Amino acid sequence: MIHEVDEGIRRLLAAADVPGEQGELAFDAPTTDWTSRRNAPTVNVFLYDIREDLTRRKSGELEVHGEDGVLVGWRGAARWFELSYLVTAWTNRPQDEHRLLSLALAALVRAERMAPEWLTGSLAELELSVALQAGGPVTEGGAASDVWSALGGDLKPAINLKVIAPLAGEWTPAGPPVTEGVVLRSSDQPRRLRYDGPTTAEGEGFAVSRPRPGPAGRRRRGEPIR
Repeated sequence: MIHEVDEGIRRLLAAADVPGEQGELAFDAPTTDWTSRRNAPTVNVFLYDIREDLTRRKSGELEVHGEDGVLVGWRGAARWFELSYLVTAWTNRPQDEHRLLSLALAALVRAERMAPEWLTGSLAELELSVALQAGGPVTEGGAASDVWSALGGDLKPAINLKVIAPLAGEWTPAGPPVTEGVVLRSSDQPRRLRYDGPTTAEGEGFAVSRPRPGPAGRRRRGEPIR
């Protein structure tokens, strides 16, 4: 699911032409070593925190049916997670960085949720809303300076982006449809179980019950045998 959120963010920014034809979009940790190897204007989207939203946790399963209405399996309830990113811009001049970061901010704040065309994989299959919150505070319990200190770099202006996305529950496929009845086998020969009523089922184990003829009427003495 995490890589699918990354792809959704990439498509969101690409739809707004960010970072542009001459720029690059990266999802790397902006460490000192990474910054020293950067040689083009770059927008970096760094995932620094993942937390489950316990208020949305549910239990149970949902039936999943195919286009023909046949049950194909059961899907466990999705679990929701908050993915927190730091979005930064990297160029040779602060003015260019601020301009690039402004373009990224404008693209992110326009969308409160990811559009369907930005979703792939399980996020597209679940057909659930993937929410976006741009420009809020760093995840509770941390600070921007702590994140940069952990990365070994200097404090840098960044957009905090939070994505609330579902992780698909466990999938349990349904068994194939029954096409044969139960066959009882003995030492002599197999016996088929009979099913009352009309049926179109075929196979060794199916036998349709047919009405038995009623008893013949009793013949009076002296009447001819019919």
